[in-house]
Amino acid sequence: MTRDRAGRRRPSRGLGLGVAVLAVLAVLAALSGCASSPVPAAPGGSDSAGPDRVVRVAAAADLKFALDDIIDLVEKTNPGIRVDATYGSSGTFLTQISNGAPFDVFLSADVSYPQQLVEAGLAEKADLFPYAVGRLVLWVPEGSALDPADGLGILASPGVTAVAIANPEHAPYGKAAVAALQEAGQYDAVSPKLVLGENVAQAAEFVSSGNADAGIVALSLVLSDPLKGVGRWVELPLASYPRLDQGGVVLSAAQDPAAARTVRDTMLGPAGTAILTAYGFTLPGN
Repeated sequence: MTRDRAGRRRPSRGLGLGVAVLAVLAVLAALSGCASSPVPAAPGGSDSAGPDRVVRVAAAADLKFALDDIIDLVEKTNPGIRVDATYGSSGTFLTQISNGAPFDVFLSADVSYPQQLVEAGLAEKADLFPYAVGRLVLWVPEGSALDPADGLGILASPGVTAVAIANPEHAPYGKAAVAALQEAGQYDAVSPKLVLGENVAQAAEFVSSGNADAGIVALSLVLSDPLKGVGRWVELPLASYPRLDQGGVVLSAAQDPAAARTVRDTMLGPAGTAILTAYGFTLPGN
């Protein structure tokens, strides 16, 4: 199975409050593929060689691990179909696809982004689908003196100097994290400490590598095998941030629409939704 990989950018600190350079000392190999501007190779090159029907998927970073398992299911049950997943921020993918990036399926952490592609004529309304509702957690490294059960107020303490979130300019989980801080009355105190990942997986990486004291990240990531024992977390109240309705779309430019819809149908089928719920996602309508 092929997974697209791209380099990461350094984090930026705060929202318009300057830039903090963090030397990332350790990188989780499972998260290293999440980048700010991943674009797959265009069809017709070496990637298209052989009998496989390749489906190129642009996927929100919170789907890392969950989608990997779904891809295994797709390829096991549909011989001849190969899925190349690229993980990143939903807003970045929206811009890339609008500018002609050669993806077949877009899985966004915010359903409004694929809806915009439908409105722009780059996908059909019939090919738009909801697939999950995301959830936020407050996460601290294992061994930290901080207790996430005490809530977001712990982030204002003097001993906390770096709090990782996804960049709210283009990442839905970053927007939700800011909203949760504002709802808790902690945003003004915490905003100077914010360290922005290009996507929510990179924000989680900052915490797991010790480059942030805490993070507000996706539940789906902290439930993954690579991160289960890395830190401690508490789920944030659903009412404290806008609902993370996640949706996808099969793009009109898909090279093999039938294969792309097979990926979608597997994700939405009983086995696919069981994988999503195992990673903490709520299903649409629940």
